[in-house]
Amino acid sequence: MKRRRTVDFLFIFPCAFAFVMVIIIPFFLGIYYAMTDWNGVNPIISWVGFENFRYMFGEPQFIYSFLITLQYSAINIVSVNVVGFLLALLVTGRVKGRHFYRAGFFVPNLIGGIVLGYIWQFIFNNVVTEFAGSLGIAWLDRSLIARKETVIWAMSAVNTWQYSGYIMMIYVASIQSIPDSIMEAASVDGANYRTRVLKIMMPMMASAFTVTLFLTLTNSFKMYDLNAALTNGGPAMRFMGVAIRSSQLLAMDIYRTANQFNLMAQAQAKSVVFFVVLVVFSLLQVYYNKRREVEA
Repeated sequence: MKRRRTVDFLFIFPCAFAFVMVIIIPFFLGIYYAMTDWNGVNPIISWVGFENFRYMFGEPQFIYSFLITLQYSAINIVSVNVVGFLLALLVTGRVKGRHFYRAGFFVPNLIGGIVLGYIWQFIFNNVVTEFAGSLGIAWLDRSLIARKETVIWAMSAVNTWQYSGYIMMIYVASIQSIPDSIMEAASVDGANYRTRVLKIMMPMMASAFTVTLFLTLTNSFKMYDLNAALTNGGPAMRFMGVAIRSSQLLAMDIYRTANQFNLMAQAQAKSVVFFVVLVVFSLLQVYYNKRREVEA
């Protein structure tokens, strides 16, 4: 028994050591640095308490980035899951070439966010505007990512195009786990396709919805690469009387605070708030969906 415990410890130790050194210790150091005037260079650090947090919640760019991240996440949670679920229904049906479609819908997820951002930047700035101009569609003559009213919706459309294929695969696995006999029995009893999907298929896929909603929520909150490549936070606008970036999500705001303005302690304070908000939203989402699983 003692020898088995020793062997178990030796197998677990490398992973546990890496987790403590890379995650746990930096996390608590980050909380400490968030309450100092640390700038990443000066070795002399002074304790400032919650001053960084007080300043942060009075900063127009941070407040707007927080609000726009909530909007962006809400749009993506709906759009990615709706499109992913509809694609899953398509590729699990009796349509010809469904395996080809399944692979095709998943391919955009293999493209990196930076490359994808530059590709869609060209599409929005050149292809869409030229095509709209040739058809006389006035409201598309100006790029969607150059207007503060439409830039978040354009970013969400690109994210949906990229990420819905990945979510589709989770739904496909869940749909295929439903016994055919249940669906056939419902069909024999007179239930049409819409009724079978809403009343039988979706309740039996409750665990899949828990996973996909969690993934889309965290992916949307942590979005940086697509944001940087597609819009770089632009275009500019005014908020609370100052000029800000209209599409700068929280992750980019934290990055720019640390690397462009060299305000490491303030960036770390924003990271702590970012972590807390993401954890709260994620736990609430998982708790709510787990309850629905039990009810289903």
